[in-house]
Amino acid sequence: MNPLEHLPPRFLTRRQMLRQMGTGLGVLGLVGLMRDAGVLVPSVTAASVNPLAAKPPQFPARAKRVIHIYLNGGPSQVDTFDPKPALAKWEEKTIPTGNLTTERPTGTALPSPFKFQPYGQSGIEMSEIFSKQAQRVDDIRVISSMHANTPNHEHSMRLLNRGDDRLSRASYSVRFTYVVGSENDNLPGYIAMCPGLPVSDVSNWRSAFLPGIYQGTHIDTKKTKPEELIENIKNGRLSPAAQRRQLDLLAEFNAEHQRARGDDPQLEARIQSFELAYRMQLEATDAFDVSKEPAHIRERYGDTVQARQLLIARRLIERGVRVVQCYHGDVQPWDSHDLIEQNHRKLAGEVDQGIAALLTDLKQRGLLDETLVICGGEFGRTPAVEIPAPGTPGKGKGRDHNHYGFTVWLAGGGVKGGYVYGATDEFGYRAVEKPVHVHDLHATLLHLLGFDHAKLTYRYAGRDFRLTDVSGEVVSDIIA
Repeated sequence: MNPLEHLPPRFLTRRQMLRQMGTGLGVLGLVGLMRDAGVLVPSVTAASVNPLAAKPPQFPARAKRVIHIYLNGGPSQVDTFDPKPALAKWEEKTIPTGNLTTERPTGTALPSPFKFQPYGQSGIEMSEIFSKQAQRVDDIRVISSMHANTPNHEHSMRLLNRGDDRLSRASYSVRFTYVVGSENDNLPGYIAMCPGLPVSDVSNWRSAFLPGIYQGTHIDTKKTKPEELIENIKNGRLSPAAQRRQLDLLAEFNAEHQRARGDDPQLEARIQSFELAYRMQLEATDAFDVSKEPAHIRERYGDTVQARQLLIARRLIERGVRVVQCYHGDVQPWDSHDLIEQNHRKLAGEVDQGIAALLTDLKQRGLLDETLVICGGEFGRTPAVEIPAPGTPGKGKGRDHNHYGFTVWLAGGGVKGGYVYGATDEFGYRAVEKPVHVHDLHATLLHLLGFDHAKLTYRYAGRDFRLTDVSGEVVSDIIA
């Protein structure tokens, strides 16, 4: 029995009200179209009409949007952003401080095969494999003292995305989109691009206990044509008007279904996704079509999958998408357990030019000041060589996972560029100077986006959940 059936006549559930309005949920899509045409006055289009409608932050934000360049798999900090000349002195010798416990056995010190040199007016040292993005080092704040909880991909991916390495929680991108909405009614607020699926796949961008409309939209960038990137974005059989009538009829069925059952978050999310998909036909194919960019811009980014993702990311944030994540590749491409020189050089070559182009492009267009760019992986790698297990195809000269100390860099969005914050020990094993836990990174990220991480909570199952759990401190020294 539905207890709502017995409410006095003057009380209606939200669904009953919409159903009795005649046009039902169809009015939601109509309101958006009428507003864009200038027919409605602004007061009509409240956030209650569209859950993705733009909303203000708690306090003035330094950043309005995020581009997260996710080097999934764990790039080696001592081969990219954190030079450690002591490793060369101890080559083929045991590190005097001892090897920390990680996922697999490790041996003697393994010096970086790459050369480091200072770049920019700041003189920050970076590896030769990232020589192009190093040209923008004065816009970058390198955090050399990151640390996480475990040397495990799944756990560390979930921690960096969701603030919890074990339980199902909403990602930071979902939480941000939930409280500020999107600046474009015709596109999702949060998009995750990856040529395939990263480790932990959809759990990286799921909404968990938050409404499903805020979940990230995954785009498989192994495909190149806009109509393939977003499947079924165009209806070849029905006109927009016919689709609108179809959605209106479906909305009436859904309202009838829900009338007898009360609120159903999953059905609500499905209804909202239908409405968003209908609106996406107006703009999505254009946003994902990089062929509309001038030739010199496409050449600046390069022709790799990773470069194309970054160019699409710029086009999306220009159109009001709040968060765009660009995962480097399927599963965990930066997971170089052997042959670190060949593997890291190849991977860096796929993304370095695109990163440099993105930072240049954002700055030239006046977007960098309000766009926070994050680059890094879920953890780093050991300064000691990994010992291949007997019977495995390991070829040596690789590094194991290292969650004790690694590097992430930030740029734009209120960040003070041209500086290094914190440090690992002499060999690059552990964060020892000004350590920054992932919760601290999240607290700082939310602060730049206009929110107090301790006050940004969501009540679920009798508890107020927050991204940083019960810890996290804003790293104020990196803020401009």
